[in-house]
Amino acid sequence: MVVTCAAALAVVPLIGVVIMALGEPDTQDSTIRLSDSFHFGNFKAVWDLADMGTALATSFKVSITATLLTLLLSVPAGYALARFKLPLSNVLFFILLAGLMLPNESLIIPLFFDFREVGLADNLIGVVLVETALGLPFGCFWMRTFFRDAPHEITDAGRVDGANSFVILVRLLLPMAMPQLLALIVLSFVWTWNDLLVPLVMLSGGREMTAPMSLAIFQGQYTTDYTYLSAGAILTALPVIAVYLVLQRSFAHGITSGAMKG
Repeated sequence: MVVTCAAALAVVPLIGVVIMALGEPDTQDSTIRLSDSFHFGNFKAVWDLADMGTALATSFKVSITATLLTLLLSVPAGYALARFKLPLSNVLFFILLAGLMLPNESLIIPLFFDFREVGLADNLIGVVLVETALGLPFGCFWMRTFFRDAPHEITDAGRVDGANSFVILVRLLLPMAMPQLLALIVLSFVWTWNDLLVPLVMLSGGREMTAPMSLAIFQGQYTTDYTYLSAGAILTALPVIAVYLVLQRSFAHGITSGAMKG
């Protein structure tokens, strides 16, 4: 019953967005109502008006690159924090956790001025670096939890056979961590894809535009084209939905196994 209610709360607004996206073009009324006919041409109009093809390609570049960097940095960092007796390792871990507690709004403006000084503002490299930095605290926490709870007998057996720490990580622990890795990929991709604040600030003076930023073209100062805005929102959400559908089983497995271990 609870799951059904939660699903209804999530699905009903999506149905409303779909109905509005297929409504009469150039609609400034936010009321959801069924139209006499479905206007599938709204999606083509939005694609052309907002240059959605270019915006989606930009979002893919940023999201995929930031996700890969987050993964490549989180795995060794989580492994080191979980398995090595490093000086002040607990202090380093809590410093990382501070990144989960600080709101992005408090960091983005200082980051923008710092990046502008070194020439990394108004380009995708700066956006990727910021998104990676914002995703690392959770990634390190996530992977540290897995490596800490992984059976130590496997590590000990590998060391008896002469394997070093890198071989143990790559050949023994990472195959076991595939559900957690895939869950981290999904979460990092979705968070980066949906992020509006970082690209909006970091690309404020450039020509690049991500998919969420492209929706602003339908948001005027005094009027809003809700039909085109809804159609654009659906086009923007489709890649995220596709990623989740492809990896949903691994994602659910990674989330639930982490919860059970915790």
